[in-house]
Amino acid sequence: MTAPHIPVLLDAILEACAPIEGVWLDGTFGAGGYTKGLLEAGAEKVIAVDRDPAVFEMAKVWAKDYGDRLKLVEGTFSDLDTYADEPLDGVVLDLGVSSMQLDQAERGFSFMSDGPLDMRMSQEGTSAADLVAEASEATLADILYHYGEERAARSIARAIVKTRQDGPIVTTGALVRIVETVLPRPKPGASHPATRTFQALRIAVNDEFGQLVEGLEAAERALKAGGWLAVVSFHSLEDRVVKRFFQARAAKSGGNRYQPEVASEAARFDARNKAIPPSAEEIARNPRSRSAKLRVGRRTSASAAPVDRDALGLPKLVEVA
Repeated sequence: MTAPHIPVLLDAILEACAPIEGVWLDGTFGAGGYTKGLLEAGAEKVIAVDRDPAVFEMAKVWAKDYGDRLKLVEGTFSDLDTYADEPLDGVVLDLGVSSMQLDQAERGFSFMSDGPLDMRMSQEGTSAADLVAEASEATLADILYHYGEERAARSIARAIVKTRQDGPIVTTGALVRIVETVLPRPKPGASHPATRTFQALRIAVNDEFGQLVEGLEAAERALKAGGWLAVVSFHSLEDRVVKRFFQARAAKSGGNRYQPEVASEAARFDARNKAIPPSAEEIARNPRSRSAKLRVGRRTSASAAPVDRDALGLPKLVEVA
């Protein structure tokens, strides 16, 4: 079966983490691209995790071909250290929305086609329509600014609140039209005016930053010494958190020429200093990869511990009403 979703930076992951062997966990199974790549590259077993129950129905056609080498788990990043019976040799986290979800209008992730304003990866809990209907103007503006880096956040939030007074906003098309009343028509080659608004609401609905940090901590707990953590991000906010996580888990300097050396905290990861971007060939083959970045770290033998979240550059906003 040909997967409708092309896994981003898969070749770069396989190269950076070679040789691929032992037990790996794919934290965002989706259409199975990373899972298949890991199994075909030599992983003895892959534990494939996803919040979206729909992906496992789609996988039934081919998953059985791998037998006991593939274990499917409906779950989240934050619990990934509970899904294996042994320390892991590698963890892959893809932080993007899959092409399948974007292309299904009924899931409400995309501004390109009209559908229910949903955006829930797990298909449970508060939807984007609920958030748009119930959050205060200040909370909506905060979400759009901090999670979407939308400069017109206040104006868009004001327009949402004004529009919902005349009736609920329940479709993606309705939200797009509201944003278009605030922002000018995009120039050729520029992103759609609703891009940042949809990103911000999706992040809020799915608690993506909370899941990311808890997932990074869970991966640290789950990996054996020498195990790999590979994280693919798609926007600067995510990449900043991943970068600072690896920096925080590296050995801290014990001193300098002006101060005596002091005991440093043990490094929990040896990480690459630079993010790995997609090649020109990959971007030509899969334009959705153009904003992606891969960061890779290798687990040391130091004991896992909670990370200082204030050091990660997480967006801070008021409590979602």
